[in-house]
Amino acid sequence: MHNLTILVPASDVDAVCDLLCDDLDALSASIEDADAGTADEQPVFDEPGLGGDSAWRHARVSALFADESAATSAAAGLAAASVSATLRIESIEEVGEQDWVRVTQAQFGPCRITPGFWIVPTWADIPADARQVIRLDPGRAFGTGTHPTTRMCLRWIAANGSDDEVGVWPRALDYGCGSGVLAIAARKFGASHVDAVDIDPAAIEATRANALANRVEMAAATPEAAAGPYQLVVANILAAPLKLLAPLLSGLLDDGGQLVLAGVLARQADALRAAYSPWLDLDVADQDEGWILLVGSRPPGVRMA
Repeated sequence: MHNLTILVPASDVDAVCDLLCDDLDALSASIEDADAGTADEQPVFDEPGLGGDSAWRHARVSALFADESAATSAAAGLAAASVSATLRIESIEEVGEQDWVRVTQAQFGPCRITPGFWIVPTWADIPADARQVIRLDPGRAFGTGTHPTTRMCLRWIAANGSDDEVGVWPRALDYGCGSGVLAIAARKFGASHVDAVDIDPAAIEATRANALANRVEMAAATPEAAAGPYQLVVANILAAPLKLLAPLLSGLLDDGGQLVLAGVLARQADALRAAYSPWLDLDVADQDEGWILLVGSRPPGVRMA
């Protein structure tokens, strides 16, 4: 395989990537800040739908091709298409064969959530001080337990649940379950029944496999299967979809049920609070590397729209 690297203004990135993948036979395309590591670097933390206007000024696009001929033809095709006046071909290089499974495993080791509570990948040894362990293989799904948003959710579940008492939450829901780590944690810390839902079939597959590996029972399916009321609803997604899901997630809560939301940056807190204000108040329960955890309880007797 060969990698074609292009330097392009950030404003032209979408057009370049569309052309590479749709017309020029790129197997994949990735984007990074071309100014990274220099004085001109501009960190960007944003997501679609929230009105952010921050963006990189220059982008480096890396496109993977089956062979050198395909990469060279794509470079010529980009030049001929004139999709960007200042586009520049940086390099065409052969990509060496790698064991991507081992590369991934090397980046993901045991992660301590609280004293005694660890997330441990299936290929790693369990730490000596671990009292409660979730064995995890994320597969193709999001959720290794190492991201700040996941860590905050896990800390909250451990702090508010109980590892020796069943029935803390008679019914719990993990909405956007990814690898299933939050659903498994809810089950291990006192939820009697857990539903885990996701729009990605790979996530449902990973959740079922991880539940089996951890010897916990739960139902993993598409979001249509979620049927309240739940005493606990956890959703670790992103701020924009969480805003759109406000009526749905609030409506799935039982009277007094707890809602835990993650995937939210600190500056997005007010927008999320406003979206959920017709049904419940959200408070910041935790912060980690610029991300926050929002938690609220549905007051008894609140009428759902």
